[in-house]
Amino acid sequence: MTATVRIGPHAVGAGQRPFVVAEMSGNHNGDLDRALAIVDAVAASGAHALKLQTFTPDTITIDVDAPDFRISGGHELWGGERLYQLFERAHTPYEWHEPIFERARRHGLTVFSSPFDATAVRLLEELDVPAYKIASSELVDLPLIRLVASTGRPLVVSTGMATIGEIDAAVRAARDGGAGGIVLLACTASYPAPPQDSNLRRLPVLADAFGVPVGLSDHTPGIGVPVAAVALGACLIEKHVTLRRADGGVDSDFSLEPAELAELRVESERAWAALGTTAVGPTPTEREGLRFRRSLYVVADVRAGDPVTAENVRSIRPAGGLPPADLDRVLGRTFRRDVPRGTPLGWDLI
Repeated sequence: MTATVRIGPHAVGAGQRPFVVAEMSGNHNGDLDRALAIVDAVAASGAHALKLQTFTPDTITIDVDAPDFRISGGHELWGGERLYQLFERAHTPYEWHEPIFERARRHGLTVFSSPFDATAVRLLEELDVPAYKIASSELVDLPLIRLVASTGRPLVVSTGMATIGEIDAAVRAARDGGAGGIVLLACTASYPAPPQDSNLRRLPVLADAFGVPVGLSDHTPGIGVPVAAVALGACLIEKHVTLRRADGGVDSDFSLEPAELAELRVESERAWAALGTTAVGPTPTEREGLRFRRSLYVVADVRAGDPVTAENVRSIRPAGGLPPADLDRVLGRTFRRDVPRGTPLGWDLI
């Protein structure tokens, strides 16, 4: 049994409709007006929440040009780039947070962020965030998790790259630190992520192992993977969003455009609604259909004493007559009275 976690006005957990979170990340491309336009687009899409990442290049790394600080040359999106340079392009300046939060709240969006150090937590506390996200790479930073948990707010924890032992340590740190609820997200921390690496079957494993709601932080193209995740218990879906992939940007290649985000919101909720129950049998909406199943009908006017033949009794729609399986039992019997065409065949007639 997993507990429900409340993020702002939204209940997140088993039995609740999927909570769709739009991750802006660095898709603002260094332009506050574009960032605000993304907020507007997210609100128009029907997504429930907007998420930011709160760091500066200096709070997440240091400006060093050494092999350890450079992304491997074969990386599809950022090959050969220095970490500091990448984070310069990707970060959302601290002074942009307040206008972004204001715009989001004006639209009725829930807005929260991933902090990467204590300065980010202080800023986000001032902005009264309803929850925090721990990014996959920060899952092993237990002091950071304890600090964030000490705010008493819910933590959404991405588990990309993590072993079950590392996830256990993070969950313990969050609980010991006082987190006001935990949601674990399955995640493939590659960009873009191939669908075959999603391993969605781990979702119920995480839910059972830790007794918390689970979801998906998805970096695959399109919406097929997150919609499928709903069928395996994902109650929170996070996807990166941009205005137009053609505009470029650090995360644009694996981000949804606004119309696709709207489709994700609709289709994930449709998938959730379709889960239903384990009951096998007619549903309430099938009652009218039951009236038009096949049954045995008299299909020609007959007189008393006439034999039942394949010419005057057939299996047709609608229901109301004997089951079609009784056809062999009635053939050759005789009618007890005159029967008009279109009468459902019953044992009282033969």
